[in-house]
Amino acid sequence: MPQESDPVEFVGRQPDERLLSEHLARLPESVGRPEAPTPLPARGRLVAVGATLTGVTLVAGLGLLVLGVILAVSDGVRLPSILALVAGVVLVSTHWGWVHVAEATADGLEQRHNAGTLERQRLWLQEIEPYPRWEVTTSAGEDGSVTISTVAYRPAAGGERTFTFIREIAGTEVHSGEEPAAAVAERAELLRRRAAADTARARERWATADDAYQRTLMDADDERQRVAALRAASQALSEQINANLRDPPLTE
Repeated sequence: MPQESDPVEFVGRQPDERLLSEHLARLPESVGRPEAPTPLPARGRLVAVGATLTGVTLVAGLGLLVLGVILAVSDGVRLPSILALVAGVVLVSTHWGWVHVAEATADGLEQRHNAGTLERQRLWLQEIEPYPRWEVTTSAGEDGSVTISTVAYRPAAGGERTFTFIREIAGTEVHSGEEPAAAVAERAELLRRRAAADTARARERWATADDAYQRTLMDADDERQRVAALRAASQALSEQINANLRDPPLTE
């Protein structure tokens, strides 16, 4: 049986929201993928308007600066030249703000546009449980060989109360193109069954610990109750492991 993480370490943790973005590739294929947000149709136009206003503001600001200098030289430093210089400095120094305003406006509209999708994403994320999974994939080489890879997806702490996954190759086998196709397919199927069995055992261990944790935990904000729940989860997991030790090992 592959080395597994301690289920008790992850009870009470919530999925890290990064699993919806930069950690998405770490998720096992078996959990699927969340619904993707659709881009805001008007986003490009809003950004274009912001870029246009940025250019116009910069040109106008430079023009006012030039005008202020001309007025100051010709008529002396008077109110009109001062106003032109001040307005020019303000416009030049703030011209990039229009780009940020356009981006912020587009982001806000896009979030409202995808409000339903984002809510479904959060609900989908909450269904993911932090137990190890093993999956088997195959790939063909240019020389006709077939590589069978066992991929492990192990839960890892993402924050103080969150979890993510670490994806790693647990094993690879390269089969020559001269080997019978039926033999290679049989070997791949054997590894898939073994991966499924390992995943099922890991799921059972996690469920045992989590069930004991949830039954004991009365108030999630009470640290003493949380520690008591963790202790109960550890005890339940220990009893399950001791019971399984009396069973004969799985053989292929």
